[in-house]
Formats: sequence, structure tokens, C-alpha cells
Amino acid sequence: MSRFDLVIFDLDGTLVDSEGIANRIFHKHLAALGVPMTAEEVEAAFTGLSLPSCYGYIAEKHGIVIDDAVFTPGLQAETFACYRTELQPMPGVPAALAAIAQPKCIASSSERAKIAYSLELTGLAPFFGDQIFSGREVPNPKPAPDVFLWAADAMGVEPGRCAVVEDSRFGIAAGLAAGMTVFAYRAACELPDSVRRFDDMALLPGFLS
Repeated sequence: MSRFDLVIFDLDGTLVDSEGIANRIFHKHLAALGVPMTAEEVEAAFTGLSLPSCYGYIAEKHGIVIDDAVFTPGLQAETFACYRTELQPMPGVPAALAAIAQPKCIASSSERAKIAYSLELTGLAPFFGDQIFSGREVPNPKPAPDVFLWAADAMGVEPGRCAVVEDSRFGIAAGLAAGMTVFAYRAACELPDSVRRFDDMALLPGFLS
């Protein structure tokens, strides 16, 4: 018998290979505003964060205030256009999802429309249905545990019976803060002993069973 009754997945970099696309476009738009960050710095600082959190970091670190209502629509339009031609599932994800018996849901820092669009483009939507939870709809985004706790409560599962699959340091911290077991997929950060790192999605169903 599994010790998990629910598997909560991050989206970007965990299920879909979107982070390289999104970070490339984000860097381009930030550069147009005069934000003095390299592409590598954008990736390191913002992977796993919500856009409002990114904007807060830029304001604090570089003194540039980004108007969400003006900046974000153009950013998202170009990101969605590139997704249409470039976005793919991470290697092995469809087979891994098909092999996982437990209920599954998404808890992502992205807004709901972007999550749904990414799942539809990559053919992963049938695995999740409407079980989508956005960090934009809770008081505190990752690394706070809010979105994971919301997902567990909505799915009727105690946090201690939930597994979280994440790739970013912010998401891993959020899962641990929620009191859940965290599996770190291709995580480029230091991990506590309680977190299992893995690089092959084919291994995940075995960890969960």
C-alpha cells in the first residue's frame, strides 16, 4: 500500500519543458525595460517564482517598478505564441503519469489560463481534468506553502499523505513547509536529506507505490 493518497505536481520544468522558453522571453522583455540582468541571472533568480514575486524582486534589487497591467499582456502573448510551436512534455512524463495510480493535481506558480494552455498543448490535460491550483489565487506564492495546502484541502487529503513533485528551490521549500514529502526532479539546488532527487521520470511511479 502506498503512503501517498495524492500526488501534487508542479508544472513548469517538472511536467512541461517550458522554463527555457519562458526565461528567454522574460529576459528579452526585461532587457527592453533596462533591467540589468543576464539571461543566466534571470533563470537563476526567477525559476519557480510567480510573476508578481519576480516584479517585487526587480523593484527591490534594481529600483525598476514594473506595471503588471502594461508589461504582462505583451510578455504572455509572446510566451504563448512560442509555446504553440516549441512546448513539449518533459521526457517520460506521459508514461509516468499513466503509471501513477493515485489521484493527481497541479499546483503551479503560473496563472490558471497558462497552466491549462500548457497542459492542452502537450496532451497532458486528460491526466488532471480541472484539478488545477494556481499560486496566483492564494495569499502567498511559493516558497510559502499556501498553494499546496489549498490543493490538499480541495482534494480532501491530509498534507502528510501528499507527495509533491517539484524542480525549483522555491517549490521544494513550499512543499516541505506544507508538511509534504517532496521529490525533486532535476533540481539544481542543495537539498535536505528528506528530499529525494531524481532525474528520470520513469522512476517516479516506483517511488510513489
